[in-house]
Amino acid sequence: MVTGIDIPEGYDPKAFAPFAVTVDLAVFTVRQAALHVLLVRRGQAPFAGAWALPGGFVLPDESAERAALRELAEETGLSRERAAGLHLEQLRTYSDPERDPRMRVVSVAFAALVPDLPEPRGGGDAAEAQWVPVASAVSLAFDHGRILADARRRIGDKLEYTSLATGFCPPEFTLGELQQVYETVWGVPLDRPNFRRKVLATPGFVEPVGGAAPRRTGGRGKPAALYRAGRAAVLHPPLLRPAADSSEGGC
Repeated sequence: MVTGIDIPEGYDPKAFAPFAVTVDLAVFTVRQAALHVLLVRRGQAPFAGAWALPGGFVLPDESAERAALRELAEETGLSRERAAGLHLEQLRTYSDPERDPRMRVVSVAFAALVPDLPEPRGGGDAAEAQWVPVASAVSLAFDHGRILADARRRIGDKLEYTSLATGFCPPEFTLGELQQVYETVWGVPLDRPNFRRKVLATPGFVEPVGGAAPRRTGGRGKPAALYRAGRAAVLHPPLLRPAADSSEGGC
């Protein structure tokens, strides 16, 4: 809290209309080869019974970041320690005056793409919590459909310039398994030879598993070589996704 600052003479805080600040969280993971988002079913009005992103009001004594972690733990059943270990990236602020029927509410949204998250359970004012395929996450409460779409674009961007995708693969994986993660998150098919070429040309992205027996992937070709995550956290050059309207379907 900032202290020791003189309040200007004549300043009246009541001259400004009060409004609330909330946080909303778009947390994604990959399950059964499909991109899922964490949703809660609202237990209270407005939109009682509707699916929504986890979130809630920022308390007077906490930051938006602290509120996001608290709400994530309260509404999903994740432990405070597990929630605190997630890297939530601030997405943007949503401030349409009509976004909440109760009062003027400004929301700070956060996004995350995280592997190996447990089954959630409802808590707080959430009747239940579930991992829902993104393709089925429709008719959400408030403006959460817009937040979800913005957050999906953000996590897609992160896969372009970070090595985050390797976290969704086994400790030793084939490039085909890595490609499947990209295709799942981006929602587009990738050209296999082009993807392989770009991955192997990116310093520190992956490294071959020396001496390991190749893994047979079910095709008639030769077994695929195994790799593990490299040391690079940031990819240079980035692994750019194809344009949505590309007719080549390549990476």
